[in-house]
Amino acid sequence: MKKQASTRAAWARYARIATASAAFAFIAACGGGGDDNNNSTPAGGVKLQIVSFGDSLSDVGTYAPVAAANFGGGRFTTNPGQVWVQNVAQYYGDTLTPAMTGGFGVAPVTQSGMGYAQGGSRVTNPIGIGHNTTNAADYSGALTVPVVQQVTNYLAAHGSFNSNQLVIINGGANDILYNLQAAQAGAITPTAASAAIQQAAIDLAGVVGKVLQSGATHVLVSDVPDIGTTPQGMMSSATGKAQLSQASLGFNQVLAGALTQAGLMSKVIYLDIVAPLANITANFGQYGFTVSNTGTACNLQAMAAAAAKFGEPNPQAFATSLFCSPETLTVAGADQTYMYADTVHPTTHLHALYAQTAEQVVAKSGLGK
Repeated sequence: MKKQASTRAAWARYARIATASAAFAFIAACGGGGDDNNNSTPAGGVKLQIVSFGDSLSDVGTYAPVAAANFGGGRFTTNPGQVWVQNVAQYYGDTLTPAMTGGFGVAPVTQSGMGYAQGGSRVTNPIGIGHNTTNAADYSGALTVPVVQQVTNYLAAHGSFNSNQLVIINGGANDILYNLQAAQAGAITPTAASAAIQQAAIDLAGVVGKVLQSGATHVLVSDVPDIGTTPQGMMSSATGKAQLSQASLGFNQVLAGALTQAGLMSKVIYLDIVAPLANITANFGQYGFTVSNTGTACNLQAMAAAAAKFGEPNPQAFATSLFCSPETLTVAGADQTYMYADTVHPTTHLHALYAQTAEQVVAKSGLGK
């Protein structure tokens, strides 16, 4: 974090997001789909425009104007590293930038990029992780535009999808976390939480259907990682860990079932990320990691302590990878040697492996190489 106490103090009161939203310095280049005038064949074997919808896992910089400028962060990873959808975009010869920026005291501004995913977003409910419900008009929390609205915003701006695009969709992790936390707090029953999580999966399948009906021919759908195997799960009680895993796998089962029932599974490229991540965790040393799911690359305790020292009203809000920079890593090079940046978000290295897995699944579908 930059040692500008006055600036930090001014922005800090807006930092209220949680570590699980259920996303390199901020790229200010225009339009994710713009032609870069480079006619060479990209690594992926075909040039595609990438359009992305989802949550923090795919957020390419919604909150970067605040996080990057004042804290050296910008995305939910080990900044300035990229998130997986940015790597996928590069693989197919594209550059993915935010479709909207704002939050944390800054009014939302529509940008020219094709990265619609936002940290904290749920599938259909606008009250996501870190959204300020007390006074949303001041934009002091995370924007958390839901995935269904992200697609609506894209269609309002561009009319339809086309065959030269790869549309990437993820979501559901924040619905899992939000509802489990509500149940743990006694705000809803466990049965209601389970029903809400299943409904979010059904709704996400509906979003996929809308994208296909709107002209998309190449749609990559990523299911939810097993949150129980993240550092957050490992730090939870046995019961809490089991609930996270059950909710994650249950969401994925309902999502796959809904896509199949609607006749959509055969029309999408489905990325079941659970098994690949489990393999990396079990064999982390073979993938170049020294720490698997038992630690975080970002020194979260130090980040919160520094925020408290500067008088932040909610210092724990800074204990998330959105505000993580090279200066706040647990050890030098942790962006490559740790699997997780914070308790749920991948490091730069793990995001790269996530992207490679996605690229392999796309290639098996017959698109590119």
